Amino acid sequence: MDQKNETRLGNAPLGKLLFQLGLPGVAAQVINVLYNIVDRIYIGNIPEIGDMALTGVGVTLPVIMVISAFSAFVGMGGAPLASIRLGARDREGAQRILGSCIVSLLALSVILTTVFLIFQRPLLFAFGASERVIGYAQEYLTIYLCGTVFVQLALGLNPFISAQGKAKTAMLSVLIGAVLNIVLDPIFIFTLGMGVRGAAFATILSQAVSALWVICFLLGKRTAIPVQKNTSALISKSLAAWLALAFPPLLCRQRKAW
Repeated sequence: MDQKNETRLGNAPLGKLLFQLGLPGVAAQVINVLYNIVDRIYIGNIPEIGDMALTGVGVTLPVIMVISAFSAFVGMGGAPLASIRLGARDREGAQRILGSCIVSLLALSVILTTVFLIFQRPLLFAFGASERVIGYAQEYLTIYLCGTVFVQLALGLNPFISAQGKAKTAMLSVLIGAVLNIVLDPIFIFTLGMGVRGAAFATILSQAVSALWVICFLLGKRTAIPVQKNTSALISKSLAAWLALAFPPLLCRQRKAW
């Protein structure tokens, strides 16, 4: 952590810090809601099928919220602990927490993608889908689930930027994705004629850009909690184990469905 930022966090009045760090955090949460709102606006205006497509996409919201909740579970649990370690000048401890959270987010991505891909149809019916809209719901959700890893990394690692006192940078990572989603939605939905699938692709690509922004920051020189070199080995071993366990059942179930 640079000396100026460390001095500000240690000596600035509490009220001023709450405003400087809290306001961008609130703004980031509000901006993140734009993903779903923008998708609904464009989907609702698709000629002839807009009403049914909008209903189908709306049914996927509980699944999307569960995915976001797991990323928040890791990020909002790990980031404060890492911040405490930084305050105690235990940078290695903060790095270990970050590494553990990265592995956890990747593992959760595999688990959530696998479970929801296998059980998405009965879940969507349980959430209120009908035969008329289930096709639109599955089109959107299948593509969204393939990008679960981007959602997990973007939302789960972003709190680690705020934990370093760089709330504006954290807000910018969310803003970049939201603006890109607004731009890509009409291109994919209307210009390329992809409909509901286009909205899902636009959302996932936007989340991927946000995730890349966060990762680049945590790998750069401005971060106080750089990713440890041995984290990559830990990630690869953990992912290999999760893939070995998760994907054979998934492939078997999908083969039966075909």
